Amino acid sequence: MPRLTGSLGVLHILAPAREGGVERVVSMLSERQGRDRAHIAAVLSPDDADEHPFIATLEAAEIPVTRVVVGARSYLREYRSLGAIVARLQPRVVHTHGYRADVIGGAVARAHRLPTVSTVHGFTGGGKRNRLNERIQCFALRLADAVMAVSRPLVDRLMRAGVPRERIRFIPNGFAPPANAMTRAAARRMLGIADKAIVAGWVGRLSREKGSDVMLDALAQCDTFWRLSVIGEGRERDRLREQAAELGIGDRVVWHGAVANAGSIFAAFDAFVLSSRTEGTPIVLFEAMYASVPIVASRVGGVPDVVTPEHALLVPAEQPATIAEALAELRREPSAATHRSDLARERVLQAFSAEAWVDAVEEVYRTVCA
Repeated sequence: MPRLTGSLGVLHILAPAREGGVERVVSMLSERQGRDRAHIAAVLSPDDADEHPFIATLEAAEIPVTRVVVGARSYLREYRSLGAIVARLQPRVVHTHGYRADVIGGAVARAHRLPTVSTVHGFTGGGKRNRLNERIQCFALRLADAVMAVSRPLVDRLMRAGVPRERIRFIPNGFAPPANAMTRAAARRMLGIADKAIVAGWVGRLSREKGSDVMLDALAQCDTFWRLSVIGEGRERDRLREQAAELGIGDRVVWHGAVANAGSIFAAFDAFVLSSRTEGTPIVLFEAMYASVPIVASRVGGVPDVVTPEHALLVPAEQPATIAEALAELRREPSAATHRSDLARERVLQAFSAEAWVDAVEEVYRTVCA
C-alpha cells in the first residue's frame, strides 16, 4: 500500500510524560514512518528539557525531534514556537496526541491551513480542572479533519462530545515485539526478584485512573506469599506508599520506579495485573500478552477489544477482592493459566501487528490530504 510522500509527511505534536503508553505509541509509529517522513515536536517543561527518556528513545532511533520548552501555562509562547516549526518544516499532516497538543497544536495547524489528525488515547476524568480540560479538548477535536479512537468506548464518547461520526476512525494501537526481551531469569536478576518468589507485576503511571491503589487493596486480601513489583512513577507515589504501610503490606511491595525498556522485563512476573479505572488500548497489556504472562485485567475501555476470557481473567473495575480471587485462581489452576497465556500471545501477534496498524494510520493521512 503506498504511503504519504512529500518533503515531510507528518509532524507529531505531544507533551510527553517521561514514560507511558502514549509515548511508546508515538515512538513506534514515528520509527516505522521513518526519519525522512516523520518529525516530533515535544512540548516540555524546563525541568524535563534535559535527559528526557522519550527524547532519548527518539534520538537513539534517529527520529528527528524538536524540543519546545515552555512553562506550564505559557500557551502563547507554545503557539508561536509550534507555528515556527510548522513554517520551517511544512509538513503535509499535523498529528496531535493528548489534550495540550489537540488544543494548541491543532490551532497552529489550522492557522497554516494544514490537515489535522488526532489520536485520542483515552480520557482520565478526575477533578473539576481535568474535566474542564477534557471538554476544551473535545471542542478542539470537533475541528480536526480526522480523529482516531483507540477503543470502541472512545468512539461513543467522542460522538457524545459532538465530534462528527464521519470523522472518527476506530484504530486500536498496534504492537511491535521488543527487540531485547529478557528471559525470566535475566529479568528477575535485573529487578532483584528471588528465583522462587511469587510476584505480580503492576506497570504504569502512578495516578488515580490507573488504579494502583486498587491493586494494593487486592494484595492485602491475597495469600501472603504473593509479592508485588510496581514499575512506574507518578504523583501518587508517596500516598501509595502510605497506603501500603497502613494495609500492613509494605514489606511485600517493591517500588522499582521508572524502568528503561520496561516492555522487555514482563517475563519476570508470575502474573500481570491491570487494575485501571479507565483505559484506551493499553500497550502494557500487549507487552504482557507477548511475554505469555498470566493476566488479570479490569474490564474497562478497550481492554475487552484486546482480550476475552479465553486470554485473561477479566474483572470489574474497582473490586480488589475480585482481583485477589483471580490471583488465587491462577495458582489453583496453573495449566488453565498457561493455556490462556499461550492464546494471548498468539492473539497479540496475529491481530495487532504494527504493520497493519501503520497502514491504517497512513490511510487516514491520505484521506485528509485528498
